[in-house]
Amino acid sequence: MVVGRAKRPTEPHVIEAACLDAAAGEREKRMATFVLVPGGWKGSWSFEAVVPLLERAGHTVHALTLTGLRPDDDNATVATANLDTHADDVLRLLDRAHITSATLVGHSYAGMVVAAAADRADGRISRLVHLDAYVPRDGESCWSSTNQHFREVFAAGAAATGYAVRPPDGGDPRRRPHPLASFLQTIRLTGALARVPRREFVYCSGWEDRTPFAELRTRLQADPEWQVHDLPTGHDAMHEAPEAVAALLLG
Repeated sequence: MVVGRAKRPTEPHVIEAACLDAAAGEREKRMATFVLVPGGWKGSWSFEAVVPLLERAGHTVHALTLTGLRPDDDNATVATANLDTHADDVLRLLDRAHITSATLVGHSYAGMVVAAAADRADGRISRLVHLDAYVPRDGESCWSSTNQHFREVFAAGAAATGYAVRPPDGGDPRRRPHPLASFLQTIRLTGALARVPRREFVYCSGWEDRTPFAELRTRLQADPEWQVHDLPTGHDAMHEAPEAVAALLLG
């Protein structure tokens, strides 16, 4: 009669290590990498109240300042920066930081930027959030997508130099003249943007007398590939309600 060898029980410390490894793996899956792109005239500072809320939740956050909006950019840099330049700013960050699954967030004008970047990112964008921002179709520009009020703002702001749009009166003193070419350049989309798995639009309803996004909201609400959120704030939701913006991004 042959008696089989009894199976040795797994040591408790081995079980504990396996559980810890599994838990760490689950946490890693839940962690996101956010790339935050500011709108016209602004820099990375426009997300200063949102960044720590995302980081406190354990996520990696990169807030960009686009070419031509940096404090040390000279006139030639501002004059030559366009939408392609700004899309390349995002793509260079993805390359430099080895990001392969980004949540890409664009505010206002930067809706143009994140759309162009996502279309060219070779599948490295897993979620796209247009925060009260333009959602362009192929061949559109910020100029063609906005309303008459903002076309007048752009034209009046560029009158002094012909290439840089001065910030509208009354805002944050850190704002800088914005490259006019980036407002005017049309976007070229290949269709790759439509393969981003999760696409969202946030409509800020607290400035309905001037918003250029009301018709866009209606359009995207009818599109099953988009999720539309409403925030009862003015356009600069990151300043007015950073906790609400962070909660939406963490949702």
